[in-house]
Amino acid sequence: MTDTHFDASSPTPSGESRPNESRIDRERAVALSPAVSSPMLEIVDETASTNTDLMQRMKAMPRERAVAGVHVVRAAYRQTAGRGRQGRSWQAQPGHALMFSVGCIVPRPLSGLAGLSLAVGAALVERLRALPGLAAGDAARIGLKWPNDVLLDGGKLAGILVETAWSTSSATAAVIGVGINVRSDPALDAELAAAAAALPEQARPTPPAALSQILPDADLTLTLAAALAGLSAMVDTFSSQGFAGFRARWSACHAYAGREVVLLENGEPFARGRALGVDDAGQLLLETADGIRAIATGDVSLRLAPSTP
Repeated sequence: MTDTHFDASSPTPSGESRPNESRIDRERAVALSPAVSSPMLEIVDETASTNTDLMQRMKAMPRERAVAGVHVVRAAYRQTAGRGRQGRSWQAQPGHALMFSVGCIVPRPLSGLAGLSLAVGAALVERLRALPGLAAGDAARIGLKWPNDVLLDGGKLAGILVETAWSTSSATAAVIGVGINVRSDPALDAELAAAAAALPEQARPTPPAALSQILPDADLTLTLAAALAGLSAMVDTFSSQGFAGFRARWSACHAYAGREVVLLENGEPFARGRALGVDDAGQLLLETADGIRAIATGDVSLRLAPSTP
């Protein structure tokens, strides 16, 4: 698959140009996220998984000469084997969702990466809330569900998958995969809703949400630029401070703060309590009848607790 370059604008009747919402304008995206140079940004029409592509790339990188920071970004309009946490698939129609991965070197051993995926979530929410044209009240509707789902009005706006290609005593090669629903897709939403309805209630995934619900002119280019600017800065901060530098920022985006939640493992509930926040390792602090319990991420899912009569 070769990179594809686009003129992401189309003429209007007046002769002016306007952004093509369903394509990525490479030059504009790079100009708005200066930490990512044009050679670092790859855009392809289709691939199996941008995370898989970059995992292979990062594994081949010479470890002894690895330089900290973002090395490559790969975006695709269509993924035939896109995936999220716990092996779930990521479904999206080309032009409606932004799907990309970032290959980076974090100058920390594997043991120093606790909370990295939560830091990614906090950085994304902050940048999405700051998108031009987004009213403050609408921006506040974007939040985080532990550990790292980005929500809009309770629906899933974005998903995150962090994988590590290798680690030494001083550095780790990581691939950060991100999927953001930019434009609503009623047909896919209806398909997903029908599939979810056939599942037991506690096994149903969070329904999708799209950025265009609060920002009608949302486009792939501006969303990608905002995300890349946030992730580049996040890698720098996390490298020096770890998740401790993001704990307060994550809590400021916590959509379920103070609410009663249920924790599921393999689809079965194992804990219930009031979500308080997270600790310096990114573990959820859950207030239960037996006291405060710290929950590690792992293969755990969180749901709002059903209301009791």
